[in-house]
Amino acid sequence: MSDKHEKDIDEISGVETTGHEWDGIKELNNPLPKWWLYTFYACILFAIGYTIVYPSWPFPSSDGWTYVKGTADYAQRTEVADEIGAVKAEQAKYVDEIRSADFAAITASDELHDFALQGGKAAFGDNCAGCHGSGAQGFKGFPNLNDDDWLWGGTIDAIYTTIQHGIRSETDPETRLSDMPRFLADGILDRDGVLDVTEYVLSLSGKSEDAARVARGAVVYEEQCAACHMEGGAGSHDLGAPKLADAIWLYGGDRAAIYETVAYARRGVMPAWAGRLDDATIKQLALYVYSLGGGEAAPMEGR
Repeated sequence: MSDKHEKDIDEISGVETTGHEWDGIKELNNPLPKWWLYTFYACILFAIGYTIVYPSWPFPSSDGWTYVKGTADYAQRTEVADEIGAVKAEQAKYVDEIRSADFAAITASDELHDFALQGGKAAFGDNCAGCHGSGAQGFKGFPNLNDDDWLWGGTIDAIYTTIQHGIRSETDPETRLSDMPRFLADGILDRDGVLDVTEYVLSLSGKSEDAARVARGAVVYEEQCAACHMEGGAGSHDLGAPKLADAIWLYGGDRAAIYETVAYARRGVMPAWAGRLDDATIKQLALYVYSLGGGEAAPMEGR
């Protein structure tokens, strides 16, 4: 008998088998190509070298978890921090100019104005978009900043003041403050009186259906509402009283929404950003909001 191992060759493929067989299925002896094995071994060596040179394995320490620092003393966080520091240093000269300049000077410089608009857009996304929307389109109870309807004025200075001090902010004594009575809840008017003035307000934008109620509502409006909302529903920026004679509504302009507003009032709140944001950022925000298209032209006061 021969001591030599006899090769088992698969009849179909002509490839030597490993000698393993399961349910009549034989395992072919097809080793990986040499190039693949060498590449695999090279990757293993590279990985070992990488873990030695660069930060890699985490491990517990007395101060909590840490990691192998590596012989190169490299940290991506440090690199990112350095890059951010370099960018901030480059931006600092523009920010300092914006902080010290008034709006007229900022808008007179194309370079400074462009920087302010980009900075304002970024600050808006971080601080304002949650309520006003990423495109400043607003939502129910949160004003659209793209149109030309403003509660407290749409000049750059008016917008700047609103951002600074907020609306009905409990933390800022200079906050924008208007307090509409709850005409039904406080017993100032009965239900019919609220319905009458609601109908009159609807008539200001051509949506009334009851002439008798409009006539009675006009009297109630003159007695109770005109001091803030002005004759004909023109509104007042000084008092933060919205215009009632157009199709722009903060809480809805149908009969039910207007009735609820008159009966129970609306008291939306905007935070005061002075103290939360530095003055240069607030200026950039004011310029950005003004640039959205709904700003009101007016002489710009120094800021």
